[in-house]
Amino acid sequence: MSTKGLSSRHDGGVNIEDIRAAAGRLAGQAHRTPIHTSRTLDARTGAQGVLLKCENFQRMGAFKFRGAYHALSRLSGAQLALGVCAYSSGNHAQAVALAAAILGTKATILMPEDAPESKVDAVLGYGAEVRRFDRYTADRSTLAAELAAQHGYSIIPPYEHPDVMAGQGTAALELIEDAAAVDVLVAPMGGGGLMAGTAVAATSLLPDVELVGVEPAAGDDHQRSFAEGRRVRIEVPRTIADGLAVNEPGEQTFAINQRLVSHVVTVTDDEIRDAMRFLFDRMKLVVEPSGATVVAALLTEKVRVTGKRVGAIISGGNVSADRFRELLS
Repeated sequence: MSTKGLSSRHDGGVNIEDIRAAAGRLAGQAHRTPIHTSRTLDARTGAQGVLLKCENFQRMGAFKFRGAYHALSRLSGAQLALGVCAYSSGNHAQAVALAAAILGTKATILMPEDAPESKVDAVLGYGAEVRRFDRYTADRSTLAAELAAQHGYSIIPPYEHPDVMAGQGTAALELIEDAAAVDVLVAPMGGGGLMAGTAVAATSLLPDVELVGVEPAAGDDHQRSFAEGRRVRIEVPRTIADGLAVNEPGEQTFAINQRLVSHVVTVTDDEIRDAMRFLFDRMKLVVEPSGATVVAALLTEKVRVTGKRVGAIISGGNVSADRFRELLS
């Protein structure tokens, strides 16, 4: 499924120069997050070394800040004066809200009725307006388009935008710059924006790297899409990994991921819980379910990494103490 040696500009209009430019715009705004390791994780997986890029320590608690701030920072003054809108179950919502506050513009966020209340509270805390919708019956992109048409807002999508993908790719860029070469790079896949940016950055710098996506078993739209060679739409998944509860890969993101990603694996909610427990007990890391999927895939050996040097992106840590306790009890 992987095709190496593409031209410098990939499908979706994102290349390594775009990602480097995004890194420049994010300098002084986004944190350069740490890389954590664990001898226990290495022993459990048989890897030469597993390097966890900990985006749970990013501003607002997730990698989403990278793409949101980069996209907003490229809007014109006139666009910022009118405001922005977005749709998200939580992390992109928080990212847009925080970026809007930094850049002095108004943000209106569409959030599902079943979004974690801790994430809703964080969005409100950043000063954004929240409007709720039923993710199982309403089309969020349609709602956003109606809102934008009514108020003149600029829509900041969670993944279907070159500026968003370029911003997300800076996490992989940092990982490779700080850790040098890796043989395998693993990332969660919801809409596919993190992986698309990761794929462009990684294959541009490490042409032989193996890219593996991870998604919840209940939301296997990417795995099905890879198997059929086209985007497959499924029912909105019900999973504890709310940040990955997407029912169809993005058009732009899939164009990149289909060509560059080796394969996609799935993990169950119980396997995600076990990974969250491992990260807390062994590495003292609080990670939300979506972020723990990559470690779940490694611990269950759904990604075979014996003797290999592995990079894995922990996408976020936005989980309340009560929810964390509930999930692991």
